[in-house]
Amino acid sequence: MLRPQYSETWPESFRLSYSYDELELWGNRKDLGYTYQYRNRRAWALQAIEELVPAGGTILDVAAASGNFTLPLAEMGYRVTWNDLRGELSEFVKLKYESGRVEFAAGNIFELAKSWADRFDAVVAFEVIEHMAHPDHFLAAMATLLKPGGVLFVTTPNGRYFRSHLPRFSDCPDPTVYEAVQFKPNSDGHIFLLDAAEFTSLASNVGLETERLELMTNPLTNGHIKLGHLLPYLPFPLVRGLEKATRMLPRVLREAFHTQMVSVLRRPLE
Repeated sequence: MLRPQYSETWPESFRLSYSYDELELWGNRKDLGYTYQYRNRRAWALQAIEELVPAGGTILDVAAASGNFTLPLAEMGYRVTWNDLRGELSEFVKLKYESGRVEFAAGNIFELAKSWADRFDAVVAFEVIEHMAHPDHFLAAMATLLKPGGVLFVTTPNGRYFRSHLPRFSDCPDPTVYEAVQFKPNSDGHIFLLDAAEFTSLASNVGLETERLELMTNPLTNGHIKLGHLLPYLPFPLVRGLEKATRMLPRVLREAFHTQMVSVLRRPLE
């Protein structure tokens, strides 16, 4: 993936995307908690995809934004379709393109899914479902996109994390009230935060089998509760070692102590 030369003449969406890329990809140490949690999630995702998706398979990257999964997956030999509501970001992604097969399909994934049934070996939806007024409808749409035996990779904030205060989807009598504010980017666009039990239940209801579900990124790694002030002074191997240790805690403590939930769902063979 290429690193484009920043330009003040870029549209605002390009400049904002570049600022996130600096944290996520290029080593800006301004917010190490954000950087570490993103790299945790990204490393897990790329490894899981490489293990579970056949070489050269078709992958849809939903709400792909600046293409930070689209492009490395294409470079790994997959045939990747980039999707986002913000179609102008496709031009920013092209500035970073280096190699591989990438198609661009801007637009509302619910509308696109109507003509894309059984099309992909895998779909990735990273930090997307929490922006949906109807996470159950979202999972159903993702299931239709998969070929039989296909795999859906989802990451989302863990609703059992002790600092999580957003409502549970199952406790909301009328989620339609959130439709006007769904699809907003960034953390201020979060609507519901799902926990492992609720997420697994929603997936099962639309015919998806939970193959893996893991919790990761503790408060130190994420820089929460003022621990971010320590991160510039702590060697990364120590932070990584403590992260691995907390993933070994009993489940009830892992649920309370980790900010991220990552999962692999599979559409059964028919």
